[in-house]
Amino acid sequence: MKKIILTLSLVLGTMIFAQSGPPAGNASLGEIYGSEVSDSALKTAVSATELEERLQKNNKLENVAIKGRVEQVCEMEGCWLTIKTDSKNRFFVKTKDHAFLVPLALRGKNVVLTGNAEMKMTSVKELQHYAEDAKKSKEEIAMITKPKQEVNFMASGIKVVE
Repeated sequence: MKKIILTLSLVLGTMIFAQSGPPAGNASLGEIYGSEVSDSALKTAVSATELEERLQKNNKLENVAIKGRVEQVCEMEGCWLTIKTDSKNRFFVKTKDHAFLVPLALRGKNVVLTGNAEMKMTSVKELQHYAEDAKKSKEEIAMITKPKQEVNFMASGIKVVE
């Protein structure tokens, strides 16, 4: 009888643990994801809107630091996020080589990101994939029928600043 109870307890505990998933994290002030964000990057970070303006002149920028507010985080893994610009647009951020993930709790936080930026045409298939990750409805996903020219940022480091 003891073996049955022990086995059931073990199975139940394993099932509960497996369903709970990874901890959400609380994305507290000063929290860093990925590589260290230097003090100079914090001081020289440009706004998301300024980044857009710079990319109009030069299609690709390397080793740039930007600041912005996180609007959305990938619901599946935390492997991408979107940053809202002052012009109410948003741009897409991926983590370099999926080397790190960010918690859903990063949503709404002000951050400084370091990495590379470029203007890119995102395919319909890729846009639909990101919509699935964001848990959009099938109807919303089906409405994505055209590729989109947008800012893409490959983050090497992210620091919560406010």
